[in-house]
Amino acid sequence: MITDTELYRLAIVLGSAAMVLIIFYHFFEVNSSEGESEALKEKSSRKGGPQTTPASTKTR
Repeated sequence: MITDTELYRLAIVLGSAAMVLIIFYHFFEVNSSEGESEALKEKSSRKGGPQTTPASTKTR
């Protein structure tokens, strides 16, 4: 049977490993450049296509 001390150590080790993996995941996600251009294209398509000129620069 597992003792309380062994269970405590196991919980600490697994919890610490999970936190380290979460930090690494966020670090790599923030610093990735692979999806940046795709995300920008998706945002512009949601807004209704290409960027339009502001109203103040339009000619009458």
